[in-house]
Amino acid sequence: MTVSPTPWHARRVLVGGICLVLGLLAVTAMHYVLPEETANVLLNKPTARMLADSSYTTSYPFSIQNLMWVIFFVGLGELFVRYAGAVSEMQQIARQYLPEDERTMLRASDLGPIYKMVKDSDGSDIRFLPRLIHRIILQFQGSRSVDQANSLLNSSLEMYLHEIDLRYNMLRYVMWLIPTLGFIGTVVGIADALGFAGSAPFDDPELLSKLTARLGVAFFTTLLALLLSAVLVFFVHIIQAREERSLNLAGQYCLDNLINRLYER
Repeated sequence: MTVSPTPWHARRVLVGGICLVLGLLAVTAMHYVLPEETANVLLNKPTARMLADSSYTTSYPFSIQNLMWVIFFVGLGELFVRYAGAVSEMQQIARQYLPEDERTMLRASDLGPIYKMVKDSDGSDIRFLPRLIHRIILQFQGSRSVDQANSLLNSSLEMYLHEIDLRYNMLRYVMWLIPTLGFIGTVVGIADALGFAGSAPFDDPELLSKLTARLGVAFFTTLLALLLSAVLVFFVHIIQAREERSLNLAGQYCLDNLINRLYER
């Protein structure tokens, strides 16, 4: 019995929900691991303030830094889905849908069993290689033209490359959103620090230290946002390159084992 693959949108929702819960758990863990009174023991105070700003945020736990952490984990979930897709695309090449010896030639009458085998395989409606084979076989059976089949392969590769690019729209938005939230947090933190300085008594001997601590949290918000965004950008480039490589391998596989073997009097 063939089990149909989970639709991509359902898988993304599932992984996104899991990563959202993980993000909330990570924020909760940092709240207990990095309180200000134990920051000198575990980490230095600036590092603790950069990771979790619970000491100087009146709206805690609804702080901008916590929101950035949650969004960061959601971005990691998107990366996991894309990585799993790239691995699955690579695995399609090893399924040997087409003859790979040096002698076999394919006529239109030979393509029916291949089409049925590919159609019945797992992921035939979402993976690049089965979709390419479907299109080329249908084109050749209708036109009996190798040139038209080759042209269809080239146009399909361009279209699928654009499809890969569209799959990263959410990740690009996340990579833009996190630094934006960091800058917003810095502005809000500076405004809060100035408001605190204006309302505090000037003869307070700890006024300067309290003010600099609040300003430190404000600037650490931007620093944290840039670091989180840099991590996402790094992995996005690696995983997207892997997906594009899988598409290139699928196109080369179809060219070597299908297009170049087609023959019709």
